[in-house]
Amino acid sequence: MWRAYGSGEAQVLALRDVSVEFASGEFTAIMGPSGSGKSTLMHCLAGLDTTDRGTVSIGDTSLTGLGDKALTRLRRDKIGFIFQQFNLLPTLTALENITLPASIAGSKADPAWVSRIIDTLDLADRLDHKPTELSGGQQQRVACARALATRPEVVFADEPTGNLDTRSGTEVLKFLRTSVDDFGQTIVMVTHDPNAAAHADRVVFLADGRIVDELTDPTADAVIDKMRGFEKLALDMNADNASGQFTGLNHSGAA
Repeated sequence: MWRAYGSGEAQVLALRDVSVEFASGEFTAIMGPSGSGKSTLMHCLAGLDTTDRGTVSIGDTSLTGLGDKALTRLRRDKIGFIFQQFNLLPTLTALENITLPASIAGSKADPAWVSRIIDTLDLADRLDHKPTELSGGQQQRVACARALATRPEVVFADEPTGNLDTRSGTEVLKFLRTSVDDFGQTIVMVTHDPNAAAHADRVVFLADGRIVDELTDPTADAVIDKMRGFEKLALDMNADNASGQFTGLNHSGAA
């Protein structure tokens, strides 16, 4: 897929011929330097942004060419979202926030399923509390429960631990890991944190809008080593450009 912003000399290529697949029931982290295209890739995958060229599919459903109403239904029925900013409605209780997507769809969340998620996230004694009465970690756990309440095909998590302390962030990451291992959930997470990426089954690395590498069964140290390599490559490219030379990145994409 390709995605560009602006035009002419001001045009910025955010994604350049990216080809990638995410297996069902797998936890994938997307990493890369600032401006590498991580968030753009996630937004295109989740139907929050469109591609200029290429196609995006979730399961058997192609997002490419869908109208606004169809995209809204797809995001509601097939996708869960967890954001760095918790995005909870302040006037609703924790339980009402968790069941909100089903309410908007005019349906009712499966009580047994919701109860299982609530128990796993240890939220049973916080269901009547509003967001202002919850800690940051508790708010993000409510957001996690909301994301899984409708049993989506995939959950996209954008820096889900970015606003949390270490302990709360670890709790959220453990839940995401559990949701894959015990619930068979598919998770795609953008993160800058090697420790967060180490909870994933696989890490996909972006640089300059391209997929440049990937790592399976990652450890934090292995992720750090990869990132250092990309930083050195970026410095070398800048030095080559300054001297009138150019060194290109070449990667066919991950399948």
